[in-house]
Amino acid sequence: MARKLERHAEQLSALGHPARLSIVRFIVQGDPHGTAAGEIQEHVDLPASTLSHHLKRLASCGLLEARHEGTFIYYRADYAALQALTAYLWEDCCKRGRAGSPKCC
Repeated sequence: MARKLERHAEQLSALGHPARLSIVRFIVQGDPHGTAAGEIQEHVDLPASTLSHHLKRLASCGLLEARHEGTFIYYRADYAALQALTAYLWEDCCKRGRAGSPKCC
């Protein structure tokens, strides 16, 4: 339980920066096979080194995956990780740990 909490806290912290949240939303809205770093840079209008920092942070906490093709890097969302994060937020909704309580959502 503590490991899951730490992992999700790390992911939420990464998403807590406006640029990183914008990056993830842009990637999720794009091609499921990945979005080129250059296309992401055009969207967020950040210097390459700053963008690289943000992409590495999102990848290190497991929200993005990188794929290299020649000199290009494509980023795709780790949809399972994003779904696990949102599922964690709704886990035991309205139950306060009591089994059998009705869900409010």
